[in-house]
Amino acid sequence: MRPALAYRPGDSPLHRASPAAAISYLAALAAVGFVFASPAVLVAAGIALALAGIAAGASRAVAASLRLAVPLIVLMVVVNALVTHRGDTVLVRGWELPILGQMDLTLESLAEGGRIGLLVAVAVLGFAVYSACADPDRVLRALRPVARRSAMTAGLVTRMVPLAVADGARLREAASLRGPAAAPVGRAELARRLVESSLDRAVDVAATLELRGHSLDSRPQRERRASRDNAPLIGTAVLIALAALAAGLAGGGGFETYPRIEVDAGPATLTLCAGLVLFAAIPFVRAKIKWVALPRTLASARPVRWWRWRARA
Repeated sequence: MRPALAYRPGDSPLHRASPAAAISYLAALAAVGFVFASPAVLVAAGIALALAGIAAGASRAVAASLRLAVPLIVLMVVVNALVTHRGDTVLVRGWELPILGQMDLTLESLAEGGRIGLLVAVAVLGFAVYSACADPDRVLRALRPVARRSAMTAGLVTRMVPLAVADGARLREAASLRGPAAAPVGRAELARRLVESSLDRAVDVAATLELRGHSLDSRPQRERRASRDNAPLIGTAVLIALAALAAGLAGGGGFETYPRIEVDAGPATLTLCAGLVLFAAIPFVRAKIKWVALPRTLASARPVRWWRWRARA
């Protein structure tokens, strides 16, 4: 079974577009979360990325990233509450420690930990949708003229990591089917066998690349094949950047946790949140629109000159 985060071929705008256009679209949505600290903006960016992934057919990758992001959010909240004790709203009065000081649990530290967790969740969603929709072979071809060896390494990594995950799943399934009389297989043994199979695959890949002439000094050529989905994705990224700039100039998207929680819920913030979701849907809505063509009989009809009709009369 193919891993959820592995690339799956599809017919969505993210699949058909060039890697640069797809990356610019996803990076624009994820970058908004790093610019604005408001939890509302972070939630809107996460919703936009999740809806884009579902519309592109990467629902499994979205679900897997959310399963990974929820424990990370909880971890960030717990760690920040234990490390940071600033804030005026004390929920639990702690104890005094010699080095750490007063161990108080404050509402502000919980809110700051939740904001950091939401930021991590947005980044995980963006990378999950990219991994499921961006063809690693096309990424490799796009980066090859710029950095040949680095592009090869990055392309091999994006190919080998899902294969290693699939190998681990097959090894665990094979170990569970050995029967009750067989000796149990521990994690160390599974890890050793996985490393051995990965090394064997690496040797085979190196031999294949050498036979295909990747060690020869040849000048790579750029792939000159433009997709009609590049412009909508890049235009959407520009719209998101302009909306974020306008919201920043208007003072929206603010969020302060210390010493008290202050959340900006003004028109600029709400407009930016709604704009992220609406702008993210533009490439997919455009792909669904079908122009109504004229009937074939009307399209193929030839114009009749007036003097021919007059001659017949």
